Amino acid sequence: MLILLLHFLCGEAQKKVSFFSIPDTTTPSHVWILTGTTAALYGVSLAALNTAWYKGYPRSGFHFFNDVGEWNQMDKAGHIFSAYFIGKYSREMWRWSGLPRKKQIWIGGLTGFAFQSVVEVLDGFSSEWGFSWGDMGANAIGSGILVSQELLWNEQRIQLKFSSHPDLYNDPTLRAKTDQLFGESFWERTLKNYNGQTYWLSVNVYSFHKESRFPKWLNIAVGYGADNMLGGRDNTWTDQHGVDQDYSHLKRIRQFYLSPDVDFTKIYTRKKGIKVLFQVLNMIKFPAPTLELNSSGQVKLHALYF
Repeated sequence: MLILLLHFLCGEAQKKVSFFSIPDTTTPSHVWILTGTTAALYGVSLAALNTAWYKGYPRSGFHFFNDVGEWNQMDKAGHIFSAYFIGKYSREMWRWSGLPRKKQIWIGGLTGFAFQSVVEVLDGFSSEWGFSWGDMGANAIGSGILVSQELLWNEQRIQLKFSSHPDLYNDPTLRAKTDQLFGESFWERTLKNYNGQTYWLSVNVYSFHKESRFPKWLNIAVGYGADNMLGGRDNTWTDQHGVDQDYSHLKRIRQFYLSPDVDFTKIYTRKKGIKVLFQVLNMIKFPAPTLELNSSGQVKLHALYF
């Protein structure tokens, strides 16, 4: 990854600028700082992921695994989102390098794809999973959504966002199963529990009609989620006591959502700290009234959905 990043370093003349200003020509010292920062964040993130995701599962020899039909493709949505937002924030950081615009864009796209690809290799050495070409395809889609919009519009008019809510069960058997699958802590549940996750495409309408009076900060978002999943493909398993459990009566459903959203980056402020905060907040779908249509044929209106 470092070789890929440093490959973009060119020998353009360096202008004297204040340290935190965005230069208009390549600043080699900034490139090296960003490269080191990227490498450090890369390492810390992988270490944290190794603890949260692979804990409790034995290692194995490298192997492949076809999981395209699992989890109602929520895991693929997660890969698309992760590759997108890692690349998005990497692209924002690399503005500080002064590198030519297209090089910044490609570095951002490559960073998201490369990080997710390393995760996929780790999956390949886990007995619980394996290297999935479906996941790699999802990683490429996420990076492609970022790069294509930057090259075409020089902005993200359609952003990928995430939301999550707790999924609680009164049934002790279900609680034990979900604790085993998704963990017990808040952060583990947020990362692993596909039943509580929703992935969104949030469209900034004003960006497509800049002559209109449509509020710059108001987006329209479409979301995808799933529920009642107690395993990758079905709701049957053998519990820790060797008892076969069959919860097939819980119908696994797909959920589709329509909701207003907020693009925080379109809210004007002069304060750099607030701008950074808005960039971070923009990865989260703003809680709002939401219309749901699911694969059971139900139509629901949520007063506030997250």
